[in-house]
Amino acid sequence: MRSAGEPMGKTDQADSETGPAARRLMTVLVVLLFVGNALNYVDRQVLSLLKPTLEAEFHWRDADYAHLGAAFQMAAAAALLCVGWFVDRLGVRRAYAIAVAMWSLAGVAHARAATVQQFVAARVVLAAGESVSTPAGLKAATLYLPARTRNVAIGLVNTAPNIGAIATPLLIPPFALAFGWKAAFVVTGSLGFLWVAAWLLATRKLTPLGHAPETAPVEWGVLLGDRRTWAVIGAKALTDCVWWFVLFWMPDFFNRQFGLGQGAIGWPIAIIFALAAAGAMTSGALCPLLLARGFTINAARKSSMLFYALVVLAMPLALAVGSPWLAAVLIGLGLFAHQGFSTNVFGMTADVVPARRVASVIAFGAVAGNLSGTAIIELAGWSLGHGHGYTPMFAICGTAYLAALAFIQLMLPRLELANA
Repeated sequence: MRSAGEPMGKTDQADSETGPAARRLMTVLVVLLFVGNALNYVDRQVLSLLKPTLEAEFHWRDADYAHLGAAFQMAAAAALLCVGWFVDRLGVRRAYAIAVAMWSLAGVAHARAATVQQFVAARVVLAAGESVSTPAGLKAATLYLPARTRNVAIGLVNTAPNIGAIATPLLIPPFALAFGWKAAFVVTGSLGFLWVAAWLLATRKLTPLGHAPETAPVEWGVLLGDRRTWAVIGAKALTDCVWWFVLFWMPDFFNRQFGLGQGAIGWPIAIIFALAAAGAMTSGALCPLLLARGFTINAARKSSMLFYALVVLAMPLALAVGSPWLAAVLIGLGLFAHQGFSTNVFGMTADVVPARRVASVIAFGAVAGNLSGTAIIELAGWSLGHGHGYTPMFAICGTAYLAALAFIQLMLPRLELANA
């Protein structure tokens, strides 16, 4: 029998099907999902880190830069409408490999761009490929990992963007200064092709646990008529904009607010994403800890979310401090909270949504998150261009998570584990 404190439990049979060889395959799977998710953010962050160089070379305005970010978000949102179908119909193994090859090629193509329009074209293809990463990764965890280890694995994989976002600002600006901005795009983009080869080789023997289907028809009417789907959509719409705002605009914030040049921006950005990684790592353990103490799945998930929603209230204070290091810590606490909250949204999805629908539901949520990300990126460009500074965006960041938790409570007053 399942204990009251077990976090997942869509099938207990799956837990009995994991011998030593299968466990080794699962370990390799988690490592590959981690690396794939990290590369996803390496490729998308290069542009923001090279903004001063590209701005000087191509004479971009804040509005031009904002339009680049908005094009990326809109392309990702459009692609995500089909990502659930793509992953659920083709199977996660083939779908993920195709997506990584696609975004890697687009990353390299940035080195050939000479105009804003050409950068936009490269960003659009990059966005379409990268949109597959989160739905594919979460579906792979749901299909191939035992229930009792899935939540910790999701938390671990959710730290990967932060590792990528820590390493990239420390390595790419000095690399670009030494070898040129084109070389930075070529090298980071090429890493994905190595991942594709490793993924196809290492996952060829993986089979779904508990006899869950790897491919399934997508029933959009059923998905959009389910309150569980809308709980995920609303939570992602309200909170993902914070992540996109920080990822896209923080190098400019430190340049504008504290006068840091391209060579000095890396360390504050690394601090921010180191704290974000800590948020993802702790969130993978917090919910199971509460469950072990006798909390219901409903109370454990929502208590975890409330904790992170309160932590993010420190983030707007970054506007009032005079030190870039203290500002980085305060913004980092915001991303600590974001990653903690986001991991719990992913875990909630794996808890309450049937496995055959997980990729599609996460894709719908990601569409909403990309659209809200588009809005806040454009808002930042408008606000800076009209003399309002960063205040409106930081105000949104501070209140987003309490609003998201309230929406989840409205949609799902009581979380219950899905049966299949």
